[in-house]
Amino acid sequence: MSQSHRAPAPASASASRPRGPAPGQPGAVGPGFVEFVALIALLMGMTAFSIDNLLPAFGAIRADFALENANHVQVMVYAYLIGIGGAQFFYGPISDVLGRRPILFAGLAVYALGSLIALFTRDFNVLIVARLIQGMGAAAGRVLAIAIVRDRFEGRDMARIMSLSMMVFLTVPIIAPALGSLILVFGSWHLIFVAMLLLALALFAWFGLRMPETLHPEYRIPFSMRSIGKAAMLTLTTRRSVGYAVAIGLMMGSLMAYVGSASQVFQTDVYRLGNLFPIAFAAVAGIMAVASFLNASLVHRLGMRRLSHAGILGFIAAGGLMVASSVIWDGKPPLVLFCGLVAAGQFLFALTVPNFNSMAMEPLGAVAGTASSFIGGFTTLLAAVLGFVVGSNFDGTVLPLALGYLVLGAIALLFVLWAEKGKLFGHQP
Repeated sequence: MSQSHRAPAPASASASRPRGPAPGQPGAVGPGFVEFVALIALLMGMTAFSIDNLLPAFGAIRADFALENANHVQVMVYAYLIGIGGAQFFYGPISDVLGRRPILFAGLAVYALGSLIALFTRDFNVLIVARLIQGMGAAAGRVLAIAIVRDRFEGRDMARIMSLSMMVFLTVPIIAPALGSLILVFGSWHLIFVAMLLLALALFAWFGLRMPETLHPEYRIPFSMRSIGKAAMLTLTTRRSVGYAVAIGLMMGSLMAYVGSASQVFQTDVYRLGNLFPIAFAAVAGIMAVASFLNASLVHRLGMRRLSHAGILGFIAAGGLMVASSVIWDGKPPLVLFCGLVAAGQFLFALTVPNFNSMAMEPLGAVAGTASSFIGGFTTLLAAVLGFVVGSNFDGTVLPLALGYLVLGAIALLFVLWAEKGKLFGHQP
C-alpha cells in the first residue's frame, strides 16, 4: 500500500511514555507505567488462563462425560478460540464509536455468563457452548488491550510495551496448569470455572477503578456502517497489515496445536508424565517469557524487522529439527530433546509474533479499534482452525505437531516476504 493511504497518527502519538488521561476525562487518575503494563498483560492473559488452567482437567472431564475419543476434549480449546475470533470483529468497531471502557465491561459480563453456564452444566455439548460464550466475552480483552496500547504508543515504543505485557502474561501458562492441578486436589474441575469467574470480577474492578478512557475524541468514529466500513477497508487493503496478520495466524496455529495436544503429549499418551505435566508445560512457557523480556530489551536497538525476521527463520529451523527427531525416534524422541526443541520454537515465536503484531498495527493508528478487531479476529480464527486440524491428527506420536510447526512456519515466511515485497531485515521505522 502506498504511503498516501496510511492513516495519520496524532502528533502526540510519538511520545515514548504513556499519555495522561484522554481528553474528555479531566481529573481522571490513570495507571503509571508498571501498573499500565500489568493491567494490559492481565487483560491479554485472561485468554491463556482460561485455556491452560483447564488442561490438567482434561482427563477428569473426559471421564465425567464418558467421552470415548480423547481428541474430543480438545474441542473445549478450539470452541473457546472460535468465540474469541468471531467476537473480535465486533468489539473493535463498536469501541471506536462508544469508547474502550463500556465495551470491555460488556465483554467481561459475557465471559462471566459463560463461566457460570460451564460451572453448572451436566452436558458436554452445553459445556462446549459455554466455552464459546466465554471466548466471545474474552475477545473484548484481547481486542481492547491492543487498542489501548495503540491509543497511547506507536512504533518501537508500542513493540516494547507489547513485549513487556507479553512477558508478564506469559507467566500465566507457567502457573496456570499447576493452579489447575492444585484446584483438582481440593475438588472437581468445576472449581476451575469458579477461578475464571473470580478473574473476570477482579478485572472488572481493577480496570473500572484505574483505567480512564483512552480513545481520543479526534479518533472517535460516528456510528454508521459507512464509517466502520471505511475503517475495515483501510485495514483490509493495507498490504503490510494483511501480510503480517496472516503470518501471525499461521504461527499461532502451531501454538494452538501444541496447547490443544499438550495434555496428550506430556500427561497421558506419549511421555506419560501424569502429575508432572504442569512442570513440563511451565518450562516451555518460561522460555517464552524470557524471550519476551529479551525482545522488549532489544527492539529499540535492533528494530522490529531484524528481530522478527530472524525469529521466523529460526522458528522454521526448529520445526525442521522437530520433524527430523520425530522420524528418527518413530514419533517419540527423548523427552529432554523434544522439550528443548519445542522450547526453542516457542522462544523464537515470542521474538516474532509481538513484533509482527506491532508492524501490522503501525499504519492503522486512526482506526486502532477496528484494526485490532479485524486483525485479532482473523488471526484467532485462523489459529483455531489450523490448531484443530493439526491437533485432531494426533496419533500417539509428536510427528503431526512437528509437521505443523515446520509447514505453518514456512507458509508464514512466504506472507512476510509478500508484506515486505521480497525483502527481509529491511529499514526500521
